[in-house]
Amino acid sequence: MDEAEFKKRRLRWKCRRGMLELDILLVNYFNRCYDTLDLVQQQSFEALLEQEDVVLYAWLMGEEQPHDVFLQKLVADIGALRARME
Repeated sequence: MDEAEFKKRRLRWKCRRGMLELDILLVNYFNRCYDTLDLVQQQSFEALLEQEDVVLYAWLMGEEQPHDVFLQKLVADIGALRARME
């Protein structure tokens, strides 16, 4: 396994948070979109995964907004995917 594949496996694992709502949103977004993201968007996704579960939940449920503009865009994109899944 090369380094890029190892990194993707690690990120996919980090999408599994133990909170069903987050697991569904993050894993689906990763599976459907990660490979199409540019480098900045991929770095933003990695930064998103470093957040605490309660923070992620608040962002992804629309209760709060991240301060970082790149994270705001990413949260909006995940929300759009969520809307298409419902």
